[in-house]
Amino acid sequence: MNIPAKTGSIDVEIHGNFVDGREVEAGNGEMIDVRNPATGDVIARIPNSTAADIDHAMKSARAAFEGRAWGGMDTRARARLINKLADAFEANLDTLYRLETLNNGRPVNETRAQLSRLPDFFRYFAGVALARRDSVIPVEGAYLNYTLRTPIGIVANCTPFNHPLMILCKSLAAVLATGCVTVVKPSEYTPLTTLKLAQIFTEAGLPSGVFNIVLGYGPSAGRMLSEHPDINKLVLTGGTEAGRIAGSSAAKVFAHQTMELGGKTPVMVFDDFDVEQAVNYAAFGAFIGAGQTCVCASRHIVQASIYDEFVAKLQAKTKSIRIGDPFDPNTQLGPVISARQRDRVLSYARFGHEDGARLVAGGVAAKIAGHENGFFVEPTVFADVRSDMRIFQEEVFGPFTSVTPFKDEADALRLANDSPFGLAAAIRTRDVARAHRVAGRVKAGIVWINDHHRLDPASPWGGVDDSGIGRECGTESFDDHFNTKSVMVATGDGPFDWYRDTAGQKRLN
Repeated sequence: MNIPAKTGSIDVEIHGNFVDGREVEAGNGEMIDVRNPATGDVIARIPNSTAADIDHAMKSARAAFEGRAWGGMDTRARARLINKLADAFEANLDTLYRLETLNNGRPVNETRAQLSRLPDFFRYFAGVALARRDSVIPVEGAYLNYTLRTPIGIVANCTPFNHPLMILCKSLAAVLATGCVTVVKPSEYTPLTTLKLAQIFTEAGLPSGVFNIVLGYGPSAGRMLSEHPDINKLVLTGGTEAGRIAGSSAAKVFAHQTMELGGKTPVMVFDDFDVEQAVNYAAFGAFIGAGQTCVCASRHIVQASIYDEFVAKLQAKTKSIRIGDPFDPNTQLGPVISARQRDRVLSYARFGHEDGARLVAGGVAAKIAGHENGFFVEPTVFADVRSDMRIFQEEVFGPFTSVTPFKDEADALRLANDSPFGLAAAIRTRDVARAHRVAGRVKAGIVWINDHHRLDPASPWGGVDDSGIGRECGTESFDDHFNTKSVMVATGDGPFDWYRDTAGQKRLN
């Protein structure tokens, strides 16, 4: 579709769902405005998909999965195609990262750096597919026992607004490499790069129906997708409550599930680590992506002997960050995604005041000349934060962090683990033994020692407790896209008749 319309002097694109290799009309006439968060302007309109739209996409996916063009493709041919898709991604990188900046407001330097990594995810999983081997299992008696893995089928994928393409590609690369198919429901805030990638991949030779997209709100289109009886796996990145709702629906059809949900990352800073470096990591971890990441460095737990110095230097660093137009290469911090998200972040600044924390920086909306209707928030730091405060316990999802002192290693771990979440954690220390000891004891699925926010297609990604289940990336993700079939072959040629000599039989199983 991609039909241009006009709102004032702005071209507004009208999009439909992407099914069977092309955009199609969808919805019952209800359209959703997609805005540029830096200006508040409407840049596109998308449908809120109906149950019939979801079913249409699912039927397309099932036909592709069972059809010859995709389902009948051998592993080596599929790996070659996936590498071709990675090349097509790279060839369109400039278009994709600029569109992502327009749609979700991240500074262009961030989107360029992040999206340039994504072709590697497809190349990695293509390699894993070629290297895959099934098992031969030693068993008792004259038998050969081996396993066969078959692709599970349709993967329903609900992606968020904060890293639209990166989070999509973490799942999509594994889906394609394993021979599965997918129906994606991107965030209603940021559907544009997902639609563009589907177009790029189709033009590069991906068969129709392998990669379908349904648009709309999470509580309607997302819910209908997650509860559709034909899904075989649900992948969702989002809030914990959304995960509980979608997971309950998918469980009714016994679908596999991988969910990366909320987080409240503790960063433990010990006094043997350089304070200046710790502050640089703190700013990066807390404010990259305007803090809208599940692994945002949102709780800095700092040893008492360096606490005051850390807070003072973090205050200075935070106030030096340049907020502005995301397309300006000098901009270091863009807007949050929406007015609603801006107001949420500011409400937590109010909670910090009410609970007795000390505001060190920010806590207010940022005013950007020429972008008066954008959704900007000054990067915010609260100090003297106790573990019973809301800003310590609850996910803010914005450019917002807290600082809390600790006495010793045991105290640091107590504070770090005082959370319902368990996605990521970070440790700043030069003591090798302590680093490994604390990494083993902190409650998290991902731990960074003297770094933050790093991932690799080969490294498993996911959390524990309220941060979700399952893993993306790595062989863990690849393996979870298969059903395992055990094949038992009798290799002996002796006679068998249980009912002729029942009393003399030695075993039943």
